[in-house]
Amino acid sequence: MDSALLESIRRDADYQTPGTSKGLLDVFRNRYLLSLLMKKGVATRYYGSVLGWVWSYIRPGAQFLMYYIVIGVIMGVDRHLDAFPIYLFTGIVAINLFSETLRNATNAITDNRALVRKIYLPRELFPVAACGVALVHFGPQALLLLIVSIVVGWTLGWMQVVALFVGVLLLMGFALGLGLFFGAANALYRDSKNIVDLILMFATWASPVLYPWTMVHERAPEWIFNVYMSNPVTVAVEMFHIAFWLPLDSDANRPDLVPYLIAASIITVVTLFIGQLVFRKLEGQFAQRL
Repeated sequence: MDSALLESIRRDADYQTPGTSKGLLDVFRNRYLLSLLMKKGVATRYYGSVLGWVWSYIRPGAQFLMYYIVIGVIMGVDRHLDAFPIYLFTGIVAINLFSETLRNATNAITDNRALVRKIYLPRELFPVAACGVALVHFGPQALLLLIVSIVVGWTLGWMQVVALFVGVLLLMGFALGLGLFFGAANALYRDSKNIVDLILMFATWASPVLYPWTMVHERAPEWIFNVYMSNPVTVAVEMFHIAFWLPLDSDANRPDLVPYLIAASIITVVTLFIGQLVFRKLEGQFAQRL
């Protein structure tokens, strides 16, 4: 697979001097190479697997069952939140998109070490392609969520479409920024992927996936609540809830997301900027350190 991709890249790439690329801007100029890398990532995802794409449904289904029994039934959240199964599954789908995007982007350079060593092309193509692969595998989960929501009475509206688009954009942008940072660091220091695992472990609990945001509002100091709500993952998960869960519970309390959306967008842009800066600073050492 790598040898065929390498030949295609050599045939179609515009060769440049290493370090002279324009970073993420060059990704748009190399859309064909990006598509090749995405096809490679999708094709190898379940290579050798018996169930293949079925795993894209099994994992979120198993997560939902475990959390619903523990959080919903045993801890009783199901009794205090209407349509809690949809609320829970929506949050799981959102956090899975963030987790897979960040994990893929962090491993993008090391997973493509053969190409990085042999040929120069904009290195940002690897984490961006990894994010694209995560978005492709987000599709089956989103489709399953949509089908279940329609069965229980969900209706489509313009607000749902906008909220879903904004939620996906926030998650992908924030994860890509972190992925650029940790992906570059991971090429030099393999501890970085362990730090990412810790971040992802906390991400599920540091956003309203398993519980409503009102619990934080009622029990935490105001400054902690404001920090919590400014988290891009929190805002994105709430956008997913607006898209899929809110139409099923019109009486639900909704936070004023506008100021938090602005704060989360600024954090996402800053994260992308810092991630790109660190990536460009370290990319010259990738081939030597891999």
